[in-house]
Amino acid sequence: MDRRAFLRSAANAVAGLPGWMPRLAFAPRGTPPRGDVLVCIFLRGAADALNMVVPHGDAAYYRERQTIAVARPDDRRAAASLRARDLDGFFGLHPALAPLLPAWGLGQLAIVHACGAPDESRSHFQAMELMERGVGDGGGPASGWIGRHLAGGAATNRSPLRAVGFGEQLPRSLYGPVPATALRSIATFHLGGVLPAVAPFQAALAALYQDDKQLAGTASGTLEVVRTLEQLSVSQSQPMHGARYPESDLGLALRQTATLIRAEVGLEVACVDVDGWDTHIVQGGGEGQMAGLLADLGASLAALHADLSDQLERLSVVVLSEFGRRVRENGGLGTDHGHGGALLLLGGGMNGGRVHGVWPGLEPEQLVGPGDLAVTTDYRNVLAEIVQLRLGNPDLAGVFPGYIPQAVGIVRARP
Repeated sequence: MDRRAFLRSAANAVAGLPGWMPRLAFAPRGTPPRGDVLVCIFLRGAADALNMVVPHGDAAYYRERQTIAVARPDDRRAAASLRARDLDGFFGLHPALAPLLPAWGLGQLAIVHACGAPDESRSHFQAMELMERGVGDGGGPASGWIGRHLAGGAATNRSPLRAVGFGEQLPRSLYGPVPATALRSIATFHLGGVLPAVAPFQAALAALYQDDKQLAGTASGTLEVVRTLEQLSVSQSQPMHGARYPESDLGLALRQTATLIRAEVGLEVACVDVDGWDTHIVQGGGEGQMAGLLADLGASLAALHADLSDQLERLSVVVLSEFGRRVRENGGLGTDHGHGGALLLLGGGMNGGRVHGVWPGLEPEQLVGPGDLAVTTDYRNVLAEIVQLRLGNPDLAGVFPGYIPQAVGIVRARP
């Protein structure tokens, strides 16, 4: 195994899940945080926003989706478990997202519909790249919008776990001058939970890289994460406040995110990728393929909301996807690539309990391109409010170069 493969295997090792952990101070006690902890969940594959947040008050929705539409909340022809959960008389949540209704009722869940990027390529690769970079076209910096946020301002956080990406590789949004860590689990560097093996691993890694100046920085960063995670105690304690996370990649990642937040290891950003949202064939309506994905998303977010219920005032969760899907269902009982989508926002600083944005309508003359939901709110307007009002970074020009965000009133400023 060569040096790069050795480091990569260390960074991607799968291990057990820690529970309670002691506080690890990377700043003097009493130092106020720069802002909220940002949790960014990216639904890769273009999630169908119209079945996620159902416009049951728009007749065209049911005309164009005669097979896969989610039934109206009052449609007694459908089983109650398969009907949309009404939010405001016009929009409803997919029934699989019903676990989020308590957060909605508390004003801690907000939705932005007909939201997305100006790019109309309908290409997964291009749309994801532009959205994660926070730019409108191929120009601009190659770094990610979160990476630029972390690099800006007068932050003094030197934690090796300041930014974490859960997945096989670091999300593009975290690219930048501030080091970020890609983990499969927060016990990654415990070598399967066998803590006595850490010291030999550290010595071997240090020796492997000591004469390689090009990769010395990478090795140093890896060792710093190892030393930090070495202090985290693994126990049998469960998530707090009765929270129950699904046994899924998303559930595991959010459970570990909550653990890191409670441990106060200096975490500012956690990014989680969720694949599988490209539902061209047999998408389903109230049940089926997409309903299963939404059930995992709803249960995982509800568990995080419960687990950190005493810390929601310092938590901002954003759920987004690269674009939405075509209004009309296709011949494979699925949906093709579209344009407008939706953002879900969870946290104590949200102006929740309402669907934000201007609804453009689903009649043919109101659609864009080959028959897609229009974008009436640029996603950067929403993210910019979070960056400025919740994360404490006023340098929006640095985070979203070439774009002047417009106020949308979706989040509140931190006290």
